[in-house]
Amino acid sequence: MIDVIGTNAGLIWHALDESKKPLTVKELQKATGIRTQDEVRFALGWLAKEGKLTFEGADKDAKISLVR
Repeated sequence: MIDVIGTNAGLIWHALDESKKPLTVKELQKATGIRTQDEVRFALGWLAKEGKLTFEGADKDAKISLVR
């Protein structure tokens, strides 16, 4: 499971790097092809712990982008 979370974190990082705007969990799921929103959230936790993300808003409407 840790390998899957790490792989998904990489997919999310690349999707956010290529995006011109912050994305929601749902938009990230669509952009990356990750199967479930829970899997997206696990990977976001990985990236957030590394200090790579910023969040605008709260809960399911939060917009996520990379720290620049």
